[in-house]
Amino acid sequence: MIIEGNISVKAAILGGKREIEKLFVDEKKKDKDLSFIIHQAMNRNIPVEKLSRESIDNIAQGRTHGGCIAVCETRREDALEDCLQKKDAFVFLVEGVEDPYNLGYIIRSLYAAGCDGLLLRKRDWKDSESVILKSSAGALDYMHIVMSDDLSESVGICKANGFRCYAAMRKDAISYFDVSYQGKSLIAVGGEMRGLSKGVLAQMDQNIFIPYANDFRNALNAASACTAIGFEIFRQRQTL
Repeated sequence: MIIEGNISVKAAILGGKREIEKLFVDEKKKDKDLSFIIHQAMNRNIPVEKLSRESIDNIAQGRTHGGCIAVCETRREDALEDCLQKKDAFVFLVEGVEDPYNLGYIIRSLYAAGCDGLLLRKRDWKDSESVILKSSAGALDYMHIVMSDDLSESVGICKANGFRCYAAMRKDAISYFDVSYQGKSLIAVGGEMRGLSKGVLAQMDQNIFIPYANDFRNALNAASACTAIGFEIFRQRQTL
């Protein structure tokens, strides 16, 4: 597969979650960021070839590469156990989000908030992976991403490892401001169309909702909900 742009290529190199076959860079482009990428690639014995901008355009799939593209393998999956080690780990489970841009925005926000891992239902994102990587600003290759065959089973493993589990839905819910996230926490967020499955919901300890400043009746989308809750967890943990 081909990934494009300095941010995506840098993340692929530094994240260490995929094999990179080769870099192609604009022979006329000289800037600090690209020099850093080339240096990191050479340190890892990744071949770097300088080409004309026209040649890179012919290889690239889009026109937003900025003179830097990489030919690489798909991202390796992380194991659930990678997310469970910290005594105050927090992970998110996201179900029913189909759009790769929205998934990328979710990953970007959660990584910035310090999330230790994202649980997703197993599916083949290969054709959309470069879009997810770009829309996540590279966070896809930095954060633990667990592709689960059985999300309900994965939640059970988290609970057995001391996680308290919360579902972002309004029925029988309390404000997400009224929850203490100081211990191990799992937050489950469903997409707008399908929401969370019954098997996942059955294992939740408490439903939570995001209070609004007015009487607006419509739900936030998954990316917005993940951002709000993720940064509330971050805020609380900064006050320790």
